[in-house]
Amino acid sequence: MIAGTQSGVGKTSITLGLVAAFKRRGLRVQTFKVGPDYLDPTYLALASGRPCYNLDGWMTSQKYVRELLAHASSGSDLVIIEGVMGLFDGADPATLAGSTAEIARWLEAPVLLVANAHGAGRSFAATVHGYTTFVPEICLAGVIANQCGSDRHAEGISNSLSSAELPPLLGAVKRGALPELPSRHLGLVTADAKRFSQAALDQLADAMEAALALDKILEVARRAAPVQRIPTNNTQPNRLKTVRLGIARDEAFHFYYPDNLEALENAGCELVAFSPLHHRGLPSDLQGIYIGGGYPEEHAQALAANREMLEAIRKFAAQGRVIYAECGGLMYLSEGIEKLDGTRHSMLGLLSAWTRMCPRRQSLGYVEVELTRDCLWGKPGERVRGHEFHYSELTNVPSNCESAYALHHRRTDCPAAEGFQRGSVLASYTHLHFASQPGAIAHFVQHLKTCIP
Repeated sequence: MIAGTQSGVGKTSITLGLVAAFKRRGLRVQTFKVGPDYLDPTYLALASGRPCYNLDGWMTSQKYVRELLAHASSGSDLVIIEGVMGLFDGADPATLAGSTAEIARWLEAPVLLVANAHGAGRSFAATVHGYTTFVPEICLAGVIANQCGSDRHAEGISNSLSSAELPPLLGAVKRGALPELPSRHLGLVTADAKRFSQAALDQLADAMEAALALDKILEVARRAAPVQRIPTNNTQPNRLKTVRLGIARDEAFHFYYPDNLEALENAGCELVAFSPLHHRGLPSDLQGIYIGGGYPEEHAQALAANREMLEAIRKFAAQGRVIYAECGGLMYLSEGIEKLDGTRHSMLGLLSAWTRMCPRRQSLGYVEVELTRDCLWGKPGERVRGHEFHYSELTNVPSNCESAYALHHRRTDCPAAEGFQRGSVLASYTHLHFASQPGAIAHFVQHLKTCIP
């Protein structure tokens, strides 16, 4: 587990460098990311050459996290998990819920702590002491000092740790040694070969080779508890695909949890990718479409110009087929998108409201959805967990717009009406994790089956 003392200490760059360095040594590296994050995993997947999965203790459970780790790491030599925020930061300031530490404890994973050494001497050891003793059952196995000034600075930090009988310094990265990763308002931008080239990976790997004791880090991993498969009562995956579900995948829409999609496949869905940006119509014989999050505002003009696709999806909705949209997908289903400069681009119009981009973030955090009516994910009273992260807002929402969700945010006692539903169309800002409600997938697939001619 690669954890940080706080956000912004360089754990993403260091994790990527470690993955690239170990892969270059011939190891098959499986990556994971703690928390509800769609962006860091795209970099980790590019670096490893394998899909990256999210491990989330608040949206799912210990049993699910352990089973997912065992399943996804099959055939790998080394598991590297990037933490979220600071080691102990999560959904609740009073507990470990949703934190990196919670996942480390559940998996008995040794932790390498990344800390900013700029301007610190023996005080660096005091910081590490706090993280080492705060939750004693967390195995803090080593420390990586980022933003070091010199070899002498690193030597002093190492001596301060050893003199205090703290975990050893396993590497010191000098200031300016790491390339800057591309970013925008959601943090990193989604990785692709243009933005994040092999040359950038090589540069990160070279930096880790020069700065970190890679052999000692491998030894830490070898001493970790082996990944154990946990017996499960789950039914065997449904190899007979009974329904076809279109998945929007292109530069505008690509925020999906891999295990969510795998769960749909295991329930009998044949997943068929399509592009609202580039294709001129939907794939044939679909019972439903799923439009995830992404950056529709960055491609609003092109999405609006693809009139053939817009008309195909409107016709699909008019036939009573299932359409499920999350966040960016909700924006696409709205009347249109108003950008920060005031320009407007018309979209599908299946949701009677406009979406407007805002200069500041409108929502960030975990949410729990209580279903208030029968919908794609279950019956009234059932609950599904997820998270929100968006810079847009809905405007001019009609008072008679039907909602299927009572949305419970972590820091307010007043639930919000959300989950806008019309017939078999459901749109929400919430990114759901289907594992939080075991019956949700079966309910969704049953709705799809009703659309088979």
